Amino acid sequence: MFRKVPYYGTSFFLGLVFFTAGMGKLFAEHRFPGLIGPVWLEERLGEYGLGGYARFIAFSQVVIGFVLLTLRYIPAGALMLLPMIANILVITISLQWRGTPYVLAGLLAMNLWLLYADRKWLLPLVTGKWPAQELPSRGFHLYGHLVWLIGLAIALSAIPISHHNALFGYVFVVCALLMAWMSPAADRMSRHG
Repeated sequence: MFRKVPYYGTSFFLGLVFFTAGMGKLFAEHRFPGLIGPVWLEERLGEYGLGGYARFIAFSQVVIGFVLLTLRYIPAGALMLLPMIANILVITISLQWRGTPYVLAGLLAMNLWLLYADRKWLLPLVTGKWPAQELPSRGFHLYGHLVWLIGLAIALSAIPISHHNALFGYVFVVCALLMAWMSPAADRMSRHG
């Protein structure tokens, strides 16, 4: 179990960074605490006609961050994060931001480590060859997937809700994370019930 602590810790950290970054850009008046920014990216890229692209990046950060933060689909989240970090890196280099590319390089290294840790699950996608022995089951069941998806939907609904009432927006985010973190319990219940 302790061998998995760095794996889950890295996923949780990357998820927290990107989930809060996206929510900070999309939440009402940018009042969501984020670990990285900038929250004004849409306004800055809007000067170049790329405001919609910045909004897409923010929504993608929320979804990918949620995937990694909730620890259910880490390999999928790490795969999705790779082009996300590459896109953000290109933007920061193009806009000549100092220091930010180095931070992103560190986040990229963490993400590459996650991909390496899940290589037994991911290599068949690249090679097209499935291992002779069966991969161990992660124990997922339909009810767990549904509980997790409801959590994601609640998290995304927190964004428009925050524009009417920020407190309710925060409550929805907390409920969304709790719901997603309960998905393993739903998996266990469906196995035993």
